[in-house]
Amino acid sequence: MATETEFPKWEVFTQIKPGANYIHAGMIHATDKEMALQNARDTYTRRGEGTSIWVVPSHAIVASNPDDKEMFFDPANDKIYRLPTFYVMPEGAKAI
Repeated sequence: MATETEFPKWEVFTQIKPGANYIHAGMIHATDKEMALQNARDTYTRRGEGTSIWVVPSHAIVASNPDDKEMFFDPANDKIYRLPTFYVMPEGAKAI
């Protein structure tokens, strides 16, 4: 949460070339979305790298808790249909 003397935080994602995945570049402070885009451009694409920028208010990001790793990422081994060993390879097929 931003303090009275600090602008709100924004997470910055950049795209290196059209069609590429967006990658988290870092965080900036800004009062609004226009300022966030300008600050992100000035901070993370100074040398002309990137073709697009996303800025997202940090408070809008929802994330899992690392302490809940075991429960949240439970592999569900009791559901064999999720495992490739459940399927039988058809005779003569090279790949599925």
